[in-house]
Amino acid sequence: MKQLSSAQIRQMWLDFWKSKGHSVEPSANLVPVNDPTLLWINSGVATLKKYFDGSVIPENPRITNAQKSIRTNDIENVGKTARHHTMFEMLGNFSIGDYFRDEAIEWGFELLTSPEWFDFPKDKLYMTYYPDDKDSYNRWIACGVEPSHLIPLEDNFWEIGAGPSGPDTEIFFDRGEAFDPENIGIRLLEEDIENDRYIEIWNIVLSQFNADPAVPRSEYKELPNKNIDTGAGLERFTAVIQGAKTNFETDLFMPIIREVEKLSGKTYDQDGDNMSFKVIADHIRALSFAIGDGALPGNEGRGYVLRRLLRRAVMHGRRLGINETFLYKLVVTVGQIMESYYPEILEKREFIEKIVKREEETFARTIDAGSGHLEDLLAELKKDGKDKLEGKDIFKLYDTYGFPVELTEELAEDAGYKIDHDGFKAAMKEQQDRARAAVVKGGSMGMQNETLSNIVEPSVFSYEEEVLDATLSVIIVDNERSEVVSEGQALLVFDKTPFYAEMGGQVADHGVIKNEKGDIVARVTDVQKAPNGQPLHTVEVLASLALGTSYTLEIDAERRRGVEKNHTATHLLHAALHNVIGEHATQAGSLNEEEFLRFDFTHFEAVTAEELRRIEEEVNEQIWKALPIVTVETDVDTAKSMGAMALFGEKYGKVVRVVSIGDYSVELCGGTHLGNTSEIGLFKIVKEEGIGSGTRRILAVTGQQAFEAYRAQEDALKEVAKAVKAPQLKDAPAKVVALTEQVRDLQKENASLKEKAAAAAAGDVFKDVKESNGVRYIASQVSVSDAGALRTFADNWKQKDYSDVLVLVASIGAKVNVLVASKSKDVHAGNVIKELAPLVAGRGGGKPDMAMAGGSDASGIQNLLNAVAEQL
Repeated sequence: MKQLSSAQIRQMWLDFWKSKGHSVEPSANLVPVNDPTLLWINSGVATLKKYFDGSVIPENPRITNAQKSIRTNDIENVGKTARHHTMFEMLGNFSIGDYFRDEAIEWGFELLTSPEWFDFPKDKLYMTYYPDDKDSYNRWIACGVEPSHLIPLEDNFWEIGAGPSGPDTEIFFDRGEAFDPENIGIRLLEEDIENDRYIEIWNIVLSQFNADPAVPRSEYKELPNKNIDTGAGLERFTAVIQGAKTNFETDLFMPIIREVEKLSGKTYDQDGDNMSFKVIADHIRALSFAIGDGALPGNEGRGYVLRRLLRRAVMHGRRLGINETFLYKLVVTVGQIMESYYPEILEKREFIEKIVKREEETFARTIDAGSGHLEDLLAELKKDGKDKLEGKDIFKLYDTYGFPVELTEELAEDAGYKIDHDGFKAAMKEQQDRARAAVVKGGSMGMQNETLSNIVEPSVFSYEEEVLDATLSVIIVDNERSEVVSEGQALLVFDKTPFYAEMGGQVADHGVIKNEKGDIVARVTDVQKAPNGQPLHTVEVLASLALGTSYTLEIDAERRRGVEKNHTATHLLHAALHNVIGEHATQAGSLNEEEFLRFDFTHFEAVTAEELRRIEEEVNEQIWKALPIVTVETDVDTAKSMGAMALFGEKYGKVVRVVSIGDYSVELCGGTHLGNTSEIGLFKIVKEEGIGSGTRRILAVTGQQAFEAYRAQEDALKEVAKAVKAPQLKDAPAKVVALTEQVRDLQKENASLKEKAAAAAAGDVFKDVKESNGVRYIASQVSVSDAGALRTFADNWKQKDYSDVLVLVASIGAKVNVLVASKSKDVHAGNVIKELAPLVAGRGGGKPDMAMAGGSDASGIQNLLNAVAEQL
């Protein structure tokens, strides 16, 4: 077996499959594009689903990749086990309706065992297979695998909901008896026992059925095109080849661990307690890659995952004695390890470090708050004579403050308390169930559509023409080919078309189809790409259409022009964002409609009003400069040498279109554009908002819509000027400021008068002191204008020793307000108000010394006042 670095292993994998006619697919962004079923790209096949379900036909049906992936369903095990990771790389080879079982197994065996490639000892390899899959068993035998090395397992069938599925065959490497202390042997595989001896290094999925949850597996229909989907974890592969005890003792992690040793002054012991080193090394890799791909720490979705990872890593740093910000210092080491295939980490190093350091500093303050919360919890346990910390409280420390369970356990046990592990697990499961419900909105893959996949008739889109004559080559009605259609809805393909198919954020063209007489025979309501790339027109049929007939295709030119204004403005906006708030503000989605544009971008905070003003001014300056817009077709490398910016998540073919707007913006883009920026007319931002952790959205309008937006603001300002009696519009702001100050002064005067009135009224209220169970209390209904006046009463009450407890009730409009204040250690105001509030059809709560409630039933006020004595 060859001794190789992780970079050499990755490259050898790609080189082998390239030699077998596979195209090398670059690693995609970790943030999924147009896939609501995934929080992260979590496998090599995740970015290829469009090929497997047949919605897109690849140029080459043979594909290989090394795909960075994130899985977060088992974070708590990272560091505890030898092979759990959050971020990992999946090596894969894929066949989309091309080769199948025989080639996949034969080539896989060749790659593993050939002296030219990995040169694994054949006697160290074991394979599992689905018991009914005799073909795979026979193929392994034909490759020279001993029958005793082939293990049937019922679990070897891959399916996730409806869609492509099939048997799989897994390849294991036997690391020997040193990793099998009980000498269990092959039973470890046969009985699927967790072990460190037989390491799964590769899974070959034979995707040959369309899974249907409504029928038994034996009745699944065969796929029109059978596929191969494989996955081999680089981390495991590297551990086996480098003879490492765990994945962490490889060149993928050890350089990070060595840096942590320097920062902590502690030594990594592979046979000792090294969990903290592993957690830090794993999590900083995931953080560096995810932030580099545009995800940012936050309180929901992907942001929440990153925040959890960072906080867990920081807490483990503290366990190693690192009490200062340190994670950001490890980003450069991650970048150096991965530079050969992922140079973007070092390219974005400064930004990634900035985000990590800022999050660390924020968490440092949170840790102090969490420590204080834990101390309060333990103090309450001591007071109540309890010896166990409840699971819900442990989860709050974990979820809100980022305390790992083991740290909470350690601190609690040091103080002499037990841990409610079952309660914590229950709370954790509830949260995971909520997260899954929030993220998964569909199945894993769609069903293959054989009708659409079989459209091979060529069709050319014309950028230059808005009206042209074309021959109808495909008619599809109710998912079946037809030679004629005379009513209803249909899908049409022409040999050429002026209709733009929706792509890259630009909506599809609408328009009409006319016959030779000039009569409209169909209205085009949508255009999407067919699996093989042809523009597929969705039409409302008004008169008969027949195959082979020539028709005139005419787009709605006015609508196209509106879309082009917004699309071109989007390019200007993207460049302005880079100039004003930074290069990290990369596109995370866009929509260019006829009447507005929507642009999503990565940014870690709200864009300020001043920044928005500068962005708006800069875009309009480019419009007023009347910059020419030039589009050229070239190859990707030439485009990049021109400085073209590739957009988020887009895949580009051999020939790309480069859209240049003067010297201001250069982007790769397949959409349609204006000829000059002056045609946009005017640009106006109407809204900026957050749509998720680390993602912002700008809504803007152009041309007539921008003018109307400004006109609406002008009309509103005129109304304000009229209301404040400003002689001219320019005087309105000063007039509003003066009136605001006047209102503020009156409010202060009013509050002062209320306080004096409340103080005077309090004199009478505070005289009526009663006693219950040794507690002096005052319970009274008062007449006040708002709930704030009740607090004023309480503030006055606190100044002197009127009583131990104060209960005030006020009927304000349709609402009943209740206040309970306590100076007694034996009376908890929050608990008292929880019992009293239901008497006025309300609820509330608060602290031991002050609590408030709101209700809706004023008829219960007297009952509430009468009940105070009983509560005390």
